[in-house]
Amino acid sequence: MTSLTRRKLALGLGGTFLLGACNNAVGGNGGARIDARVDATIAEMYRRFPGTQNLAANANGLLVMPLVTEAGLGIGGAFGRGALRVGGITVDYYSTTKASAGLQIGAQQYAHVLFFMTEDALMNFRRSPGWAAGANIEYAIPEGGETIAAETTTSLAPVIAVIFGQAGLRLGATLEGVKYTRIIP
Repeated sequence: MTSLTRRKLALGLGGTFLLGACNNAVGGNGGARIDARVDATIAEMYRRFPGTQNLAANANGLLVMPLVTEAGLGIGGAFGRGALRVGGITVDYYSTTKASAGLQIGAQQYAHVLFFMTEDALMNFRRSPGWAAGANIEYAIPEGGETIAAETTTSLAPVIAVIFGQAGLRLGATLEGVKYTRIIP
């Protein structure tokens, strides 16, 4: 009879984890599920903030993240999955991740949509292996029932972010330091 050592147990568990991580879900229904959530998110955004329809009509593409979950207690993180739509058609799927550290406590969920207002901004996003949101984003954050209008200041920005549907016990939602990575759902 062989004895189970800690080393064998750790190697076995590590091998199981690595093997499970190799599943790329090709042929699964993950894409259809993400698309359904994206459709519902866009419909809700248009219903609550009708001005976003004009913004979308002028955009070269939309990255829709239907549900981003963010939590932190000193060290925090966020994760979500969504789709890039060009001309109303899904062209790629993306995940979003964020890590943070500092004085923080709580959890929240929210949806966000990035409007790529220029062809260059869209191409830079699609060509990068992992695009990080930064200072080049203009926020159009609706408060309550306000409408969002494509003002001259925001319509000149290459990327406009709309964050809505916040729920939870954490203050603020920004996209600084968020990384977007292309995935196969």
